[in-house]
Amino acid sequence: MTTPRDGASSSAERARDAYNAAADTYDDPALSFWEWFGRRTIERLDLPAGAHVLDVCAGSGASAIAAAERVGPTGSVLAVDLAERLLELAEQKAAARSLSNFRTRAADMTSLGGAGASFDAVICTFGIFLVDDMAGQLRMLWSLLRPGGVLAVTTWGARSFEPAASVFWDAVGNRRPELRAAFNPWDRIADPDSLRTVFEQAGIPEVSIEQEAREHPVASPQDFWTIAMGSGFRWTIDRLSPEDQQWLRDEVTGRLTSITSIQLSAIYAVARRPAADEAKPTRD
Repeated sequence: MTTPRDGASSSAERARDAYNAAADTYDDPALSFWEWFGRRTIERLDLPAGAHVLDVCAGSGASAIAAAERVGPTGSVLAVDLAERLLELAEQKAAARSLSNFRTRAADMTSLGGAGASFDAVICTFGIFLVDDMAGQLRMLWSLLRPGGVLAVTTWGARSFEPAASVFWDAVGNRRPELRAAFNPWDRIADPDSLRTVFEQAGIPEVSIEQEAREHPVASPQDFWTIAMGSGFRWTIDRLSPEDQQWLRDEVTGRLTSITSIQLSAIYAVARRPAADEAKPTRD
């Protein structure tokens, strides 16, 4: 969710560590936005029964399980994530829904190239910004689509998690300035035009982009701390000593006593690969 100044760890390692740790509160009701935006991503795709879907950065299955329900038993969904503990949660939820068409794989999405054009849909919800070369990653995901297949990318818009995020990072900076986030990785694509530009750089010019804002209710300051523990903020929290963690928790919740909601904004991008007959030149 955020990128600390830490040259010793790769982005993939940070993401894996953060989200494996965050699994203990990732599906807490305070973080219901994961499921909300995951389902909203799938609702835009009109997936047919029998479709084969790849979901990268799948987390605990918010969009992947919604896709599995949509494509039915004749279809399939492969949920890929770096965080094995999140995939375990996804497997449990899929089993509870008797989704026999759902499977998981612990892997980095950058390692999936070469699988061939074998999917009717490829989905990446709140994950494309975790790689430096977003255009290159989009090209690779695009290459996994069959003719007529659809690529869906969802990212955070500007000012997501505010006003609480600023309070969190100000407090971190006061205690451990070296851990204060330099930026949010999604800031590079936090508006529709910037996201469209990355698709164009990837050679995918025909993309539909929509933005949706939502006020996410926060019942108490403790709810935001639960959100921090179940999201990318967790990486920074786990870099602190137990004493500093307790100080940070008290400082953040103490400064958010009047909070009732946080801002969330999602940007949805959908691009469809031309069907085989559309890709072929016509004869006179």
